[in-house]
Amino acid sequence: MKKLQRPTYLIVATMALLMSCASDDDNYVPIPGQDILENRIIELYGSKTALIQPLSTDYNLIPNDANNPITEAKVSLGQLLFHETGLATNPNMDEGMHTYSCASCHHAKAGFQSGILQGIGEGGMGFGLSGEGRFKNTLYPEADLDVQPIRTPSALNVAYQDVMLWNGQFGATGTNAGTEANWTPGTPKEANNLGFEGVETQAIAGLDVHRLVIDEDFIINSEYKDMFDEAFPDVDVSERYSKINAALAIAAYERTLLPNQAPFQQWLNGNVNAMNEQETEGALLFFNEAKCFSCHAGPALNGMEFHAIGMNDLAGEDILTTIDDATKRGRGGFTGNPEDDYKFKTPQLYNLKDVSFYGHGGSFQTIEEVIRYKNIAVAENQDVPSAQLSAMFEPLNLTDSQVDAITAFLENALYDSNLQRYVPEALPTGYCFPNADTMSSEDMGCE
Repeated sequence: MKKLQRPTYLIVATMALLMSCASDDDNYVPIPGQDILENRIIELYGSKTALIQPLSTDYNLIPNDANNPITEAKVSLGQLLFHETGLATNPNMDEGMHTYSCASCHHAKAGFQSGILQGIGEGGMGFGLSGEGRFKNTLYPEADLDVQPIRTPSALNVAYQDVMLWNGQFGATGTNAGTEANWTPGTPKEANNLGFEGVETQAIAGLDVHRLVIDEDFIINSEYKDMFDEAFPDVDVSERYSKINAALAIAAYERTLLPNQAPFQQWLNGNVNAMNEQETEGALLFFNEAKCFSCHAGPALNGMEFHAIGMNDLAGEDILTTIDDATKRGRGGFTGNPEDDYKFKTPQLYNLKDVSFYGHGGSFQTIEEVIRYKNIAVAENQDVPSAQLSAMFEPLNLTDSQVDAITAFLENALYDSNLQRYVPEALPTGYCFPNADTMSSEDMGCE
């Protein structure tokens, strides 16, 4: 088998220089509002630097878990394991053997979300062009199907989250301090007791939840052995080829999934041509009267707070699994605190237009619909008591043109069109990815 080269992210060294050079043309006319936008960001955050994402190879600048420092060797290993369908060796049904991976529900062509409303791991078939063609294998009963009861969050920008999932149940530090009583033994939440942050904890728990197996014999007899040796040289050989180390490598890779080539990031780095006039207007509104910045801040434009804004849960006759009460209660379903009921974590905002469903329940089909919903501020989910709704969920009184401008900023200025740089060319096993069922392989032209 052809020796795989270590993955490299296609970041051209001269790009930073190009970004920093506005224009030497004497006839250059600055886009209206950019100076105001820059001053507003400085007013809010101290400098534009506060919103800049580092290069994906600047490991010291990417937020790390102190117990799992990012290294090139870990990222290289994690990139392959994240996409490795060869780990699917413990499926509920034989049809699922070697057919799914972490990337089945978090792949680049869907902005590292799922290309469908409910992500399907085991029991899914097909891919389409960007994941939108995946559907349930009719041979699978609901009990054996690995399907998400909530919209799959993006794996982009997870470095800027200390807890994971819409309810924040994974993560042993920071936001989850004081939730130890809810790290229920015998459930995936028990992985919090290992003491890692959310990205690492979810990766550890996820391997078991999705029946992905790290088999020591398989590792030792494959190209993965040398990669584990390089990634974990200080771990005794007797413990090196383990599920936990595999998960830590996956988490290190996930932390490098930064949409740092998006136009807004280019603008922050000095390229005044990166955003057009409408996108600039939308950014001004985002950081001013639309009040988006109140919840969405930092390099990922996300937040570690939980809010109830009355969006619907997954619903309808096409939903593939029963949605349990704990999932519907959001943060409250994890903490058991009624004050947390119906509150969900503030998501990151990059590469949203790769899919056509938004909100934790996917009840909106366009980004514009979400903005209009927040502009009107009338809850669509009648099960959410009005007393639970966030104080920030109030009418914004934006005009249609202002809604259009914010939509343009979110859709275009926050869109990195080159996420394929985070995808391996091939796997050591030779399997197709992110799925390897017959129909997916045909859709993707994978042999």
